[in-house]
Amino acid sequence: MTKRVFYIISFILISIYCHAQSNNHLNFYIDNALRNSPLLRDYQNQLQSSQYDSLLIRATYKPQVTGTTYNSYSPILKGVGYDEIITNGANFSTLIGVNKQLPNKKLLNAQFQNIQIQNQLITNTSAISEQDLKKMVIAQYITAYGDLQQLNFNRDINSSLSKEETILKKLTEKNVYKQVDYLAFLVTLQQQSLLINQLSIQYQYDFANLNYLSGNLDTAFVLLDDPEIHLKPLPNITQSVFFRKFEIDSLALNNNRLLIDAAYQPVIHLFADGGYISSLAYKAYKNFGTSFGISASIPIYDGKQKKMQYSKLSIAEQTRANYKDFFARQYKQQIAQLTQQLTAIDELIAAINNQVRYADALMVADAKLLQAGELRIADYVLAINNYLNSKNQLTQNTINRLQLINQLNYWNR
Repeated sequence: MTKRVFYIISFILISIYCHAQSNNHLNFYIDNALRNSPLLRDYQNQLQSSQYDSLLIRATYKPQVTGTTYNSYSPILKGVGYDEIITNGANFSTLIGVNKQLPNKKLLNAQFQNIQIQNQLITNTSAISEQDLKKMVIAQYITAYGDLQQLNFNRDINSSLSKEETILKKLTEKNVYKQVDYLAFLVTLQQQSLLINQLSIQYQYDFANLNYLSGNLDTAFVLLDDPEIHLKPLPNITQSVFFRKFEIDSLALNNNRLLIDAAYQPVIHLFADGGYISSLAYKAYKNFGTSFGISASIPIYDGKQKKMQYSKLSIAEQTRANYKDFFARQYKQQIAQLTQQLTAIDELIAAINNQVRYADALMVADAKLLQAGELRIADYVLAINNYLNSKNQLTQNTINRLQLINQLNYWNR
């Protein structure tokens, strides 16, 4: 019994631990966002719904059976009433009719192809929406992660300063340092504490926005891991989902031409009916019967509507080509701009890293001099501020670098 309780408790603790760990990773929030997105679900439902469009088209070419009934009686009272030659006095009919349109292969193929093109468009639009959602979630994750880095760094600095404050207090009591210098250091320490509170609030705010974007209902406070995003090689522009839209639009326009051509083909119907039609005037019990036949509709002249529809499609094709060319130019320009910015920020980060090393070494050396009473507190405070500024610049530019990578990776699909 004791072992069983131990195993149950262990399982619960491991489950809680794994759940908490999963909340730290970027993929957790991306997966949640994709799973909870009503827009992506809508696209999936549209694809499922399109399966019935094909069935509906096939159903229109199956025999259509309808039942009709018409019953009327036109009385003549004292020679006054409708003309019996027209009304027959009475008219009773109950029929079952069958109507079947002969398939038009050109129209049928164009209709099926239109459904396939619409499915391609939905799939492509869904992929773009997925990229948009991923980009927003990753950007928000990076923002919250940057807040956390700033918060942790400043907490470490505050911890070090608190230790220095204890030493300075003793040195001040021994008259090694003036009281006013010690108070100046305390002001710096208090400012650091206020900054930590501010950064903590900012992290909570940005973390809440991350949960909101991903549809995550678990609001437990967690420490986010490194997003670990890296620059991915971009595909050829013609292979991206963003460019694919223009190819699908071209297919749709070509298919519209086929639909126009098919609409001008003859439409042939076969029909038959059977039932009861009688005026009850003569041997009503024998008025059961049937009829069948064929009808055709052949377009001859419609005021040149076909030519006008072709002209509209030509204009639409010009518009599509203009948007495609504009997108290609904007795409190349944006990729070049983002790549240039990424190169520049990499060089800046390298320079800031050197500055941080120098500022850190100076602060460590000044701390030793300060403890020995050989350095002014004001000089030590200046060294601290220089180090803080350098580290803040490094964190900000590192986060900016991740955001640039996120923007470049957005086009990688």
